[in-house]
Amino acid sequence: MPEPRRITSADVARRAGVSRATVSYVLNATPGQSISTATRDRVLQAAAGLGYAPSAAARTLRTGRSDVVLCLLPDWPIGNEVGNLLGNLSTALAREGLTFVAHPGSRADRPIAEIWKAITPAAVLSFTDFSDDETEAMRAAGVALVVALLGRAGRHGRELEVPQQLVGTRQAEHLLATGHARLGYAYPDDPRLQIFAEPRLAGVRTALAAVSGRSSSGASAAGPRVETVPLDVAQAAVAVERWRAAGVTGVCAYNDEVALAVLAGARALSVTGLAVIGVDDIPAARLAVPPLTTVTTDQRTLAAHLATTIVAAVSGRPTPVLRTADLIRVVARESA
Repeated sequence: MPEPRRITSADVARRAGVSRATVSYVLNATPGQSISTATRDRVLQAAAGLGYAPSAAARTLRTGRSDVVLCLLPDWPIGNEVGNLLGNLSTALAREGLTFVAHPGSRADRPIAEIWKAITPAAVLSFTDFSDDETEAMRAAGVALVVALLGRAGRHGRELEVPQQLVGTRQAEHLLATGHARLGYAYPDDPRLQIFAEPRLAGVRTALAAVSGRSSSGASAAGPRVETVPLDVAQAAVAVERWRAAGVTGVCAYNDEVALAVLAGARALSVTGLAVIGVDDIPAARLAVPPLTTVTTDQRTLAAHLATTIVAAVSGRPTPVLRTADLIRVVARESA
């Protein structure tokens, strides 16, 4: 059975009774063309009726660049916060006339070069850093490089650093402000999450060190008591028992799911008075018993800034500045 023929601009032109040039002018909103409203409507109706979609390759040749932004996702579980960021980013880029394509997976599955060469994007957005060879190859091909979230600051000039360390700092500051001087940290048991967990833990340590430096007692100088907490009640209870033995009264959890495990472990042991704070403000956080205090990031503002940064990279304009500290806030509830 033969494959169906691709609809072309010539088909649209024949149905609308106009030239292919007119079709191109209308569909590309070419400025400076005196095309009547009736003709424009006829072209648009013909294109819609035929299901015409302009060729991305042809558009790239015509304009000199693609309109695709390729997002390379590492081998992460895509949770609530990352999912929200991707959705908001897709919407923000669409407003700029750009098409957002996310590609999850590890570099071991398929080399990065194979992915971006197959798509020929206008820009590449990544959540981890590239090697120098990868960077130079993309630059040579005219791809604007935007390393976001956890790249090395200043390395490629098109980076946005979301301070995951500040997330941990906000957690610890909240617990310290509510009278908890001896803190624990609930580390995730999924090694893929280390890239987030380590800077968040560093933020907790920074907050404790700052308090220790201001206090003559030095009560917080030891830093947090770190325990790995799986999403399992019995194993979480073991961590809670260790924290209780060490005099810990407040726990900063890697995220809300780990925090919910800590709460479940505490309930299993009938432990009361252990303050717990998570990260992400997932829907279940407000339904927890007690409702979970958490730290949240304004993903909509972050996505809008990322979109602006990408457009600037593609256009060769300076990268805009965002006060990342304003993106992160504590949502206080009963757990801490």
